[in-house]
Amino acid sequence: MANTVYLTRRERFNAAHKLWVPAWDDKKNYEVFGKCSNPNWHGHNYDLFVTVKGAPDPVTGFCMDLKFLSDLVGDKVISKMDHKNLDMDVDFMKGKMSSAENIAISIWEQLEESVVAQGCRLHSVKLYETENNIVEYFGGE
Repeated sequence: MANTVYLTRRERFNAAHKLWVPAWDDKKNYEVFGKCSNPNWHGHNYDLFVTVKGAPDPVTGFCMDLKFLSDLVGDKVISKMDHKNLDMDVDFMKGKMSSAENIAISIWEQLEESVVAQGCRLHSVKLYETENNIVEYFGGE
């Protein structure tokens, strides 16, 4: 059986969002989401860790070329999210609550097919919203 390795690429992006349920009034939104419900948005400096898994190629020794992974994340995620309003500017976030949980799931959905096409599997998407708030998603488990 081939050896499985886990390869992780870190990327960063800055983005604004707000946690808000339109059907609720300002008071209810504040009770549930606190300052994250600021009507004028708020921002984060996100750290994103994308981990793929697979067997190293016998010729290159790579599970996946890190340059390819970096370019993939840059093209499908960072270029769309960096210095953007997640609720207004990001096509794959339209109509979704922009919680860290939903952002991680949406990033997974953007990357999974391309990772599989390279002969690997997407293992996890880990998103640091702050140094204390971290979400990790492992697919449809």
